[in-house]
Amino acid sequence: MDTSELPLGMMPSTAASRERAWSMPIEAIDPSDGYLFQDDSIGAYLARLRRDAPVHFCASSRFGPYWSITRYRDIVTVEMNHAVFSSAGELGGIAVGSPRDLMNDQASSFIAMDPPRHDDQRKAVAGIAGAENVARLESVIRGHVIEILEGLPVGQTFDWVPAVSIELTTRMLATIFDYPFERRTELTFWSDIATGHPKDDGPVTSHEMRAMELKRCLDVFTGIWNERVNAPPQPNIISMLAHSPATRNMSPMEYLGNLLLLIVGGNDTTRNSISGGILALNLFPEQFAKLRADHALIETLVPEIIRWQTPLAHMARTATADFELNGQTIRQGDRVVMWYLSANRDDTMIDDPEQFIIDRKQARRHLSFGFGIHHCMGSRLAEMQLKVLWQEILTRFTALEVVGQPKRSLSNFVHGFTSLPVRISR
Repeated sequence: MDTSELPLGMMPSTAASRERAWSMPIEAIDPSDGYLFQDDSIGAYLARLRRDAPVHFCASSRFGPYWSITRYRDIVTVEMNHAVFSSAGELGGIAVGSPRDLMNDQASSFIAMDPPRHDDQRKAVAGIAGAENVARLESVIRGHVIEILEGLPVGQTFDWVPAVSIELTTRMLATIFDYPFERRTELTFWSDIATGHPKDDGPVTSHEMRAMELKRCLDVFTGIWNERVNAPPQPNIISMLAHSPATRNMSPMEYLGNLLLLIVGGNDTTRNSISGGILALNLFPEQFAKLRADHALIETLVPEIIRWQTPLAHMARTATADFELNGQTIRQGDRVVMWYLSANRDDTMIDDPEQFIIDRKQARRHLSFGFGIHHCMGSRLAEMQLKVLWQEILTRFTALEVVGQPKRSLSNFVHGFTSLPVRISR
């Protein structure tokens, strides 16, 4: 079948998979299957669970048994009750698989901690994405955006993901880490192997190679730490970690865990929202026309892109006590997965959630950044990058057209793209 003739985002397997979602026994549904994300059929499975089993137990998956929480209000309940629903890495961590599936075997980070340890370590680096520093970075972001957009091939098909989405976020990672700019692609590489699984055509082909590369990451950043711990404090992440009382005595594995958390947080989320926004505006051309007519709508466009894409599909917790939720009893020790991707399509909280609406009322009512104490620290920086990017796109391009099928990530955690063919016109 010629996939170029299919609607954007619709692969041959997608329609059949969506039909299965509504007909298969509900106890057999396993939203953690990464192939449902790769063919973009996951939405149907989550919709089925929202309707028929909003607190759903999957008894068997490659990650073991777990509960799926798919409605907005139930997810907020779990997020707010961190005394019962723990993020601690030693109990299972923040992904449906163990943290070993995302990070190094022994690495830990503050996102996989509970208060008060979580709060102390988060404060150590929170300033990098605070309102004052983000405002200071706006001109830096704009400079990078202009340079990237001016270098794009006009009138030719090219891949938006590496050319813009990855390039911009990689530059910003190098900025906030004060990492050698000429070696910035190392940051993207480490992010990809931290969240991905070894495969024959991937950046690493075995778990041994993955471990070796993550050790190299730690070695490189240990050298940077040793330089900055003996220098005056500076507004970059490594200096902040080295000089904060909460983090200056971290173990090497804890340092690596926090590095990977901050690299992934600054890379995958923004980069996939950048690509997702292009695709959404092509799927809803009337919204693109509305945006061209009124550039002020960028203010609500940005949170709508983040809601629509939901670049991190889920976070997980472990129950430390029995808990009743929406008629189901979650037992102590059970794994609980909060599907943000589902909450952002919950029509009890969001009007017409399947529609992409750039002037949506209450546009920030989404859970893409999480909720409560683990709300994404870098949300302001992510929004600023999207805002500046769209301001500069609208000033120089008359058309930005998706001209082929996007390729999506094989991941139940990072909800994103590996390729998006586009063509632009001045």
